[in-house]
Amino acid sequence: DFDRPRLVPGILPLEVRHVSLDMGARRLLDDLNFTIEPGPFTIILGPNGAGKSLTLRLCHGLLPPTTGEVLWCGTAAREIPKNQTMVFQRPMMLRRSVTANIEYGLRLQGLGRRKRRERITEVLKLAGLEALATRSARALSVGEQQRVAIARAWALRPQVLFLDEPAANLDPSATRAIEGVLRAVHRSGTKIVMSTHDLTQAKRLADEVLFLHRGRLLEQTSADEFFGVPTTPEARAFVEGKLLW
Repeated sequence: DFDRPRLVPGILPLEVRHVSLDMGARRLLDDLNFTIEPGPFTIILGPNGAGKSLTLRLCHGLLPPTTGEVLWCGTAAREIPKNQTMVFQRPMMLRRSVTANIEYGLRLQGLGRRKRRERITEVLKLAGLEALATRSARALSVGEQQRVAIARAWALRPQVLFLDEPAANLDPSATRAIEGVLRAVHRSGTKIVMSTHDLTQAKRLADEVLFLHRGRLLEQTSADEFFGVPTTPEARAFVEGKLLW
């Protein structure tokens, strides 16, 4: 089992209250209101340009909202919690081996050498990266690099892991490998909040769906309800595979 000690209070729920984001005269996100609770695998779903990546960055603390507030466990996020992390669509790899990439964050976290080695061994196994441990991370395929990035984030024992389209533009084999790692992360107890525009991937992974369109949150519901009986015309069209703009 994946040992994930909790030495600090839980940081969830995450509440986004009346959050809007402007860039110049353009409103990119409009009056978002939702709560992220512990437990379900949460997918932020919507067509390209819906505002999914911006929403993740706001939650993670990389972008301040123009209006509204982001609350972690009822407290305004003046200081962003350390127990959450994010993996980007094209993560940066250090010019080091896979093992060294994973170890870097653990060293910054202050873990001793023995504990670092134990944790690296654990995440390499659970992410299916044992055969690649000594390879240069930058020499790997895009799909393999994405698995390294997820393992590197997972090794830090985050309570919440944000992922921005982690399988975008990958072939089915690489996508299947990444989804396997994500299921293992979810089973470990780490809360996953992930964006995708891929309807079939959302069906495979989601317990809960937040559906965005044109910067607005149109639905937040269980995956079964969303894919079975979406309540808005836009969501119904998206589930039916129609083009939205």
